[in-house]
Amino acid sequence: MPKKPNKKQQSAGTPATVALTAAGVDFTVHSYDHDPSHPSYGEEAAEAMGVSPDRVFKTLVADVDGALTVAVVPVAGSLDLKALATAVGGKRAAMADPALAERTTGYVRGGISPLGQRKRLPTVLDASASAHATICVSAGRRGLEVELSPTSLADLTAATLAPIGRA
Repeated sequence: MPKKPNKKQQSAGTPATVALTAAGVDFTVHSYDHDPSHPSYGEEAAEAMGVSPDRVFKTLVADVDGALTVAVVPVAGSLDLKALATAVGGKRAAMADPALAERTTGYVRGGISPLGQRKRLPTVLDASASAHATICVSAGRRGLEVELSPTSLADLTAATLAPIGRA
């Protein structure tokens, strides 16, 4: 039986947490005070939660052969654009225009979640996620993360698992 969300999870109320609750997925919400002057949203999240940066994943939106694609990689590394293109059967990938990424997903940069996006995009989750029982991804706004199993994330986003991250 799925775990009922606690009051903190219910009050988070982002499209990502709503999608998780509706799917009956076991998850935990972590919130922290976002510092706008921090140079990295993902590293800030890892530090604030006291979680290894290998378990905190950032959500990036790329353009693969003209189609927006979501890449979910550890904050400790970077995205290998060529590997992302290969993972989705494309030839070329580049980072998407940030304004287009925000409009398409319904989230702001630094708070883009792979879950509950306005328009469902093809998603690739870095294969390193499967080495962890749980990982953290943005819950849909800066200062809010959701912790869940990589299998649940892959299932809910119909993600492909592929080695798309670089250390």
